[in-house]
Amino acid sequence: MAIGLGLLRLSPKAFWAMTPLEFERAMSVLAQNRQAPPDRGDLTALMHAFPDNQEAGLG
Repeated sequence: MAIGLGLLRLSPKAFWAMTPLEFERAMSVLAQNRQAPPDRGDLTALMHAFPDNQEAGLG
């Protein structure tokens, strides 16, 4: 509530009418320095760098 009514300055009517998804999207403007999620290439590189190793009993 503090974020919605205080930081985002929503009216009580607007705050209580929002869905959780709408509220999450409204809060996302507060996280300006968020890093983008990894793309397929990043995930592939991580899988090659850190493969599952079932032979060593680690996976």
